[in-house]
Amino acid sequence: MSRKKDWDYIARLEKAISEKYGSEAIQNPSSNWDDEKEKEYLKQIKKIAIKDTLVNEQEEMVEIDGFLVSKKLLNKDGNTNCPVCISYLKTIKDDIYIAKYECCENCFIQYIENREDRWKKGWRPKNEDYKVEA
Repeated sequence: MSRKKDWDYIARLEKAISEKYGSEAIQNPSSNWDDEKEKEYLKQIKKIAIKDTLVNEQEEMVEIDGFLVSKKLLNKDGNTNCPVCISYLKTIKDDIYIAKYECCENCFIQYIENREDRWKKGWRPKNEDYKVEA
């Protein structure tokens, strides 16, 4: 079944659309496209591709002790352990304390809180001062 185009209907429809939404709504999209807009569009596409690549890299999985862990969950150094107590970094707060004090939140509370000057001078606990939780 082939239907013939009703040119009068199409003209009325275009007129109604242009009255409601403006004349740009019925124009061919490529009528205002030029080389300058094409270059800008290609730049935007490249930026989006770069962002997608970064997101995909963060979503990649890494095997740690037989488990797959998202790279996004690892801190920036790729180290998942506290250098002081060697426990796994589990929270966002752990990442914050690692960045500032090079230890997890628990070690901060136990060894650094209210004693920051001593920590900044280089004091670190001895191995027998802390217990590793299993």
